[in-house]
Amino acid sequence: MAPRLQLEKAAWRWVETVKPEEIRQEHINLAYRINLPACKRGTCRRNCKGNPNCLVGIGEQAWLGEIDENAFHNIDDPNSERRDKNTFVGLTNLGATCYVNTFLQVWFHNLELRRSLYQCHNSRAQEHNIESDYEPQSICEHLQYLFALLQNSNRKYIDPSGLVKALGLDTGQQQDAQEFSKLFLSLLEDTLSKQKNTNLQNVIQRQFCGQFSYVTVCNQCGRSSALPSRFYELELNIQGHKNLTECVTEFLKEEKLDGENRYFCESCQSKQNATRRIKLHSLPPTLNLQLMRFVFDRQTGHKKKLNTFISFPEQLDMGPFLEDQKCVYELSAVLIHRGISAYSGHYIAHVKDARTGDWYKFNDEEIEKMEGKKLQLGIEEDIAETVKSQTRKPKCSKGYHCSRNAYMLVYKVQEEESSDISRTNVEVPAFLQRLVDQDNHKFEEWCSEMADMRKQSVDKGKAKHEEVKELYELLPAKDGEPYEFIPLEWLKKWLDDSTATKEIDNSLFLCSHGKLHPDKVAESKRVSLQAAQLLYERYSGGPRLDGSSLCRECVGQRCRVLRLKNQLNEDYKEVSNLVKRTLSGEGYWVGKASLRSWRQLALDQLEEDEHETKHSNGQTNGQGPHTNNSKESLSILETERKLVSAEVWTKLRAYFPKAPEFTQNQEPCQQCLTLEQEEKDNEAVSKMMALDQKNQLLNLFHEKNRPTLTKWPQGTDVLYIVPLFFVDEWRKFIRRPTKSSPVSNVGNTLLLCPHGGFMFTYDSLINGDAQHIALLWPNEWEVISRLFIVDQPISIHCFKDTPPSGPTTQYTTQPDLCWECRESFLFQQQRDLREYTQATIYIRKVIEDKRMVKDAAPEMNASSSEAEEEKEEHPKVDGERDPDFSQSEDGAKRLKLGDSSTASAATVPVTKPGGIRRSTRHRKLRGEKALIVSANQTLKELKIQIMHAFSVAPFDQNLSIDGKSLTDDSATLGSLGVIPESIICLKADEPIADYAAMDDVYQVRMPEEGFKGTGLLGH
Repeated sequence: MAPRLQLEKAAWRWVETVKPEEIRQEHINLAYRINLPACKRGTCRRNCKGNPNCLVGIGEQAWLGEIDENAFHNIDDPNSERRDKNTFVGLTNLGATCYVNTFLQVWFHNLELRRSLYQCHNSRAQEHNIESDYEPQSICEHLQYLFALLQNSNRKYIDPSGLVKALGLDTGQQQDAQEFSKLFLSLLEDTLSKQKNTNLQNVIQRQFCGQFSYVTVCNQCGRSSALPSRFYELELNIQGHKNLTECVTEFLKEEKLDGENRYFCESCQSKQNATRRIKLHSLPPTLNLQLMRFVFDRQTGHKKKLNTFISFPEQLDMGPFLEDQKCVYELSAVLIHRGISAYSGHYIAHVKDARTGDWYKFNDEEIEKMEGKKLQLGIEEDIAETVKSQTRKPKCSKGYHCSRNAYMLVYKVQEEESSDISRTNVEVPAFLQRLVDQDNHKFEEWCSEMADMRKQSVDKGKAKHEEVKELYELLPAKDGEPYEFIPLEWLKKWLDDSTATKEIDNSLFLCSHGKLHPDKVAESKRVSLQAAQLLYERYSGGPRLDGSSLCRECVGQRCRVLRLKNQLNEDYKEVSNLVKRTLSGEGYWVGKASLRSWRQLALDQLEEDEHETKHSNGQTNGQGPHTNNSKESLSILETERKLVSAEVWTKLRAYFPKAPEFTQNQEPCQQCLTLEQEEKDNEAVSKMMALDQKNQLLNLFHEKNRPTLTKWPQGTDVLYIVPLFFVDEWRKFIRRPTKSSPVSNVGNTLLLCPHGGFMFTYDSLINGDAQHIALLWPNEWEVISRLFIVDQPISIHCFKDTPPSGPTTQYTTQPDLCWECRESFLFQQQRDLREYTQATIYIRKVIEDKRMVKDAAPEMNASSSEAEEEKEEHPKVDGERDPDFSQSEDGAKRLKLGDSSTASAATVPVTKPGGIRRSTRHRKLRGEKALIVSANQTLKELKIQIMHAFSVAPFDQNLSIDGKSLTDDSATLGSLGVIPESIICLKADEPIADYAAMDDVYQVRMPEEGFKGTGLLGH
């Protein structure tokens, strides 16, 4: 089928030879494209919107033919959430809790620990009513219930949020896994120690606790002293080592105590050189070996990860490290950290099933069984390959494994094989199994509910399939038979099963005559009366549009518009020639602007007529602005209108039938003439008023001979106060009296509190509060009082006294100062300075001689902290001598910054003692950058911003404000006295040029809190 525009042109081609009054039914059918041939399936790739008879590509493809029933729903099979046979249950990752999940799986597979936890007394679980949800309280209760679910749940994975919430962990922040392990076992040990069953009180010690001593030998007398200690894991340094044996050997190696570290020998009664080593006495059944992959980097001031390959055996013989003992361990778990940074990555665990000897990989919800009962770490090591580290994986001997990501190894003591099943069989107690059965019942109910929803969707889809197959065959309207129009979008939604089918709505397709608009044919489809009848019966709606809904009036109007469009170019040329001729005979006034662009205006008018819009003609034709008159009037401005011939006006009138007509002898608008004269009279009055006021207040206008508060003028004991806003507005009127409104009022109440008291003291006015007021001489105040309406006089009085102790001067104001409102104002002012958000401060980089750095360091696009880009000015060489940044307390020198030494105190900002004067426009020096900060932001966060702006690491930044060093990284900027527009000096020690060295600095934006405030620390 031809494109839409071609179909549009073809539908109206007949208007070239047919006038509006000659239109017949055949022309109407052509306009509505009734007789266009219908498209066949396979001929159109998409639906022909210009053809109302094309019913191809509207969504029917999905319904014709056989359909898989799974296409009728988007509900996953609930059995995919069901636990697979002979496998374990996973744990949901709540955001960044993968480190918790790995340890929970490792501890669950410690059969002795699990068996002991099941024996813990739990009256809450034993007495629980299964009609309500069970909510554990203590850590033991949470772990009990979690282990029972891990053992016998029907779910593929369970949610550990109850335990995580009880511990008070932040689910969005990844923590140190090794620290979590230590703190949790310590908490569990403390909890179990309170159990009444003595066998449970020391289960953590029995499983994980070993004994060693720090043995010190005096080199002088040979005396040996031992300090016994317990351990729950051995922390092994891996730096510089290749295998586990080397790490253990270094842990136990002798250390020399000499120099300042000499040992005080009890026998020698003096400090002597000595040796110290760790001596193992006993090892626990479960040996936890922490590989210290996360270490503190002194250069960056943060933790980093050591991605060193370490080899470790499946069987570990600890006999050589013990005296006269045999102790062989078997590897039972490997905890992995995937990632190269200490502040990001992912934790997983490889755990050996104690019952079958099979290895499993626990990755949160996903659990994978390793083939052949072998530990497989290969894919975990590929994750860490980066550009920075291309170390090849060393070859491992049989029975050994190599890893660059393993951070904890769990070994179980090797025991003789036994046929005793109870040793590896742990039964869930009845009171816990009852809770597990309750959860399994809820899960089965959910599965059943999901299955029912799937079935309902399938049944509904099948019914819709049959409906579409039945109705789609009936949709095409045959020639000569009755038909109706249905919206195309409704048909598409009817065939789109993802949305609910609403009733048929044809209201948007109606023209102003209540029939089908010719332009809406492209958005509708012509269907058979039989199909329309069935659709309306099932889905209702309306109004129904049949063959009688074709609008003759709209077709006639469109015919007229199209014919005028075709004629427009010829008329434009003719009018252009006629306008150039000398006018003879009667003429008509036309607006010059309208005449210049009449062709475009005509096109716009025809477009409006074509779409039946109701906008105005778009031009005034030189008429006056008083459109509310019963008869429109001619504009008084002859420069805006032109006289044209009657022939020209006749041509224009055909396109603008609603335009007002003004003959050559038409009188201009009398109302406009009157208003024009009034405006001229008003301007003359304003000029006279401005000249009179200027002459009476000449010094105030020119800002000459102004009184100041810093040096009270001689010859008067009173000065008057008005708002500076009043003076500024008055000067605007004096300068441009015809363009500005005259000032009639002095609004002094702006300077008063709600109680009518003055808001400022003499001292506060001197120290900066005078920036919004203007001072007047008494004679000026008399003029002001006479010329303007003053709501409240405000004055400041000077009283001089000469007692024997010496002359004194006192200042008072009328009205009196309102101390209550003044204190409230000061409090609010101070609070605003301490509680700001999104304020600008300036960081100025200095070097040893206090000079500004000539060129700023290159900026890092990764996180631009620039608040604004101003044009750079040429500063003084010495930044401290620049007047906009001077911290001098000499007020007299400050006043000389202006052109006049007698500048008003109301317009000259005064420096506060000990602070930097903030001018109205900050002059940014080279090497200085503006940052956007908030008062509750910490100094540490500011240093991160400075690092991005100046490429100086936080630990190399020495910051100060007003000579005071800023050192407390955890303090907020508000508490440190950093206020908006402050200037902070930055002195860098040694900026780091290698950005790669700051990788981990970028990772950590906030000071490390660790497990502070969580249940692991007893909070």
